[in-house]
Amino acid sequence: MGILARTPLARLEETFAALPEAPAFTHLRRPEIGSALVRGRAGGSGERFNLGEMTVTRCSVRLSASGAIGHAYVAGRARRHAELAAVFDALLQTPGHHDRLCAALTDPAAEAIAAARAETVARTAATRVDFFTMVRGED
Repeated sequence: MGILARTPLARLEETFAALPEAPAFTHLRRPEIGSALVRGRAGGSGERFNLGEMTVTRCSVRLSASGAIGHAYVAGRARRHAELAAVFDALLQTPGHHDRLCAALTDPAAEAIAAARAETVARTAATRVDFFTMVRGED
C-alpha cells in the first residue's frame, strides 16, 4: 500500500491502461477526502508530539471477478490516485496478476522511491555538521 501511495498517478494510469482487460470493481468506500493527525518524534527517537494535520484521500474496492478487496490511503486530494491504488492493491492479491504487476509496477516504483530517498540522504549528509566537545584535563 505504501509503494502504491507514493507511485506517481501517471505511472498508475499507464499501468492500468496496459492491463489486458480493465478489471471490473465496485466501491466499498468511494474515494473520500479527509484529514489525519501527523505525529513526530523529537530527534527521530524522542518523545512523540502532534505535528499537525494533513489531507488524505482513502478508497476501498472489491474486484468483481475474484472478490479481492483493496484499500488505499494517499496524501493530498487525489481521488483517482486513491482509486487506482486500491484497485492495484486488490489485483496484487490475486495469483493471476501478482507476479506481472510486481515486475511492471511495484518493484520499479520501490526502486525509484529508494533512489530518491538515497539522493535526499546524500544531499543532506553533505551539509551535516558534527559538533564535539574537547575535554580539558585538570592534570
